[in-house]
Amino acid sequence: MTIGLSVISQPAQADAGFQRWVAQFRATAAQSGISNATFDRAFQGVTAPDPEVLEKARYQPEFVAPVWDYFDNRINENSIGIGRQKANEYNRLLGQIESRFGVDRNILLAIWSMESNYGAILTNDRVMRNVIRSLSTLAYADERRQRFARQQLIAALEILQRGDIDVHHLTGSWAGAMGHTQFIPTSYKAYAVDFDGNGRRDIWNSVPDALATAANLLSSNGWRAGHAWGYEVKLPAGRKFPGGTMSLQQWQSIGVVRANGQAYPRPGDSAELKVPDGREGPAFLVLHNFNMLKRYNNADRYAIAVGLLADQIAGQPQLARDWNRPFTRLSFDETQELQQHLLTRGYYDGNIDGKIGPASRDAIKAFQSRMGMSADGHPSKEVLSRIRGQ
Repeated sequence: MTIGLSVISQPAQADAGFQRWVAQFRATAAQSGISNATFDRAFQGVTAPDPEVLEKARYQPEFVAPVWDYFDNRINENSIGIGRQKANEYNRLLGQIESRFGVDRNILLAIWSMESNYGAILTNDRVMRNVIRSLSTLAYADERRQRFARQQLIAALEILQRGDIDVHHLTGSWAGAMGHTQFIPTSYKAYAVDFDGNGRRDIWNSVPDALATAANLLSSNGWRAGHAWGYEVKLPAGRKFPGGTMSLQQWQSIGVVRANGQAYPRPGDSAELKVPDGREGPAFLVLHNFNMLKRYNNADRYAIAVGLLADQIAGQPQLARDWNRPFTRLSFDETQELQQHLLTRGYYDGNIDGKIGPASRDAIKAFQSRMGMSADGHPSKEVLSRIRGQ
């Protein structure tokens, strides 16, 4: 899979202070073994900070998405369906990666979905940016991220100097996460794999390299082959539960059993109880591999979402106990239809992507207010039915 996307620096007035910083940074780069030729190639045309990077760095969202919103946007008919298609398309490759690294194929597919929507984000020039410009912008103008950005910038220059990717395709998020599986430069240096054997570790254009790199990160940090990440469980009513870890057998002895009624395969394994939506929502006993997923992204929600999406790509049923939504959920196609209606009626100007973010919520609230409804911003069956009638 080759992505012909090249990043061209946005036209900008030259910034004298930024250019002085770049000139001074040349010595720092040289101390790390970066040649003048590599440095010049990397910074050609990069004459001013990227204002959009600074805007994103300053943005502190007031709204914290409820748990159901996080999971609905990541685990739906679309992400599951594409995951199953990719499982068929890359069946042989996934088997080879499993054999070498011991990481379950469906976990890798779920990470691919979570990180870049199976690579679709890499063609979005509203998201993908020049990594050198992004990181130098943060190193120059963002005091909070300065140390991180300088470290990542050196690593990005080393990647460029090694020849894994050319400067025009060294793209990433505003904070420098790169490729199908969104690795920051230092993590790329630590774990990147040339799995297709062409001499370059190309996580931007090579699906084999990208998925093997993700597998290498998990394997290197202690992923246990053939082990689950966790289990959905049922909690007995009216009982308090201890914090920390106990064996699955101990959890079962106090009434915490698998939601599907099956036995725990390894009852001696240590597990911790997670209830991200409270006692009335789904409950999970998470295992060692859950903590390995957090090496990829240190957030419980992320690791649970990867695990649940992987399970459903593999054909396992949906949750036995759903999230506590205060409305009836729309399907992915219905969510896209709602966004299209909101766009057509002038409430919304974002992407028709089936994901409910701040712009979609604001549009829903505006429509609800116009209709005299409670302006809660929820993408509900009621809102879709109402807007269909307009």
